[in-house]
Amino acid sequence: MKDLGPLHFFLGVEVRYFSGGIHLSQSKYAAELLSKTDMTCAKAINTPLEQKHGLQEATGELVDTSLYRSIVGSLQYLTLTRPDITHAVNLASQFMQNPNSGHFQGVKRILRYIKGTIHHGLRIISQSPLRLYGYSDADSGGCTTTRRSTTGYSIYLGANCISWASKKQTIVARSSAKAEYRTLASTAAEMTWITYILYDIGVYLKIVP
Repeated sequence: MKDLGPLHFFLGVEVRYFSGGIHLSQSKYAAELLSKTDMTCAKAINTPLEQKHGLQEATGELVDTSLYRSIVGSLQYLTLTRPDITHAVNLASQFMQNPNSGHFQGVKRILRYIKGTIHHGLRIISQSPLRLYGYSDADSGGCTTTRRSTTGYSIYLGANCISWASKKQTIVARSSAKAEYRTLASTAAEMTWITYILYDIGVYLKIVP
């Protein structure tokens, strides 16, 4: 075995050290994605998604399916350190089969947002309380095609965000309350799973009995 020293770059994820923790980002990967899609000189914007985006009703000419899938697939990998684009990328991923120019404009908007936030990432603080908590939310029938709601949550261990998701619910909720309860159930299940993982790690490191 050979000691390569402190970790700085791994599978497209950059690791930068600061006093009290590390910063994870994919700025190099994002820059390469912008270059590949000819968006390097695009004008940056402040949000990855318009408030009333209407992607489900987007119309226009069909675009190159392979190109669309390639870009959205790259954006999915970028969500490893970018929770802020998870929901927008989730929406774009729903039109892989027959993307049109309206959907492609939505993807370009995400890229323009990345252009202005290319150095964003995750801060992992070492001295943080081992307290697990999470936030969740859901829309009510947000998909105008299937009338299914979207579940969203983020889970923190102390000050560190360690898990997040945005996904369409599997069935139609008949009320906004049911949509929220389903989101809470998904969040609770994820937190339970994380609790077991943390316990196993604690046992392995002999932190807990």
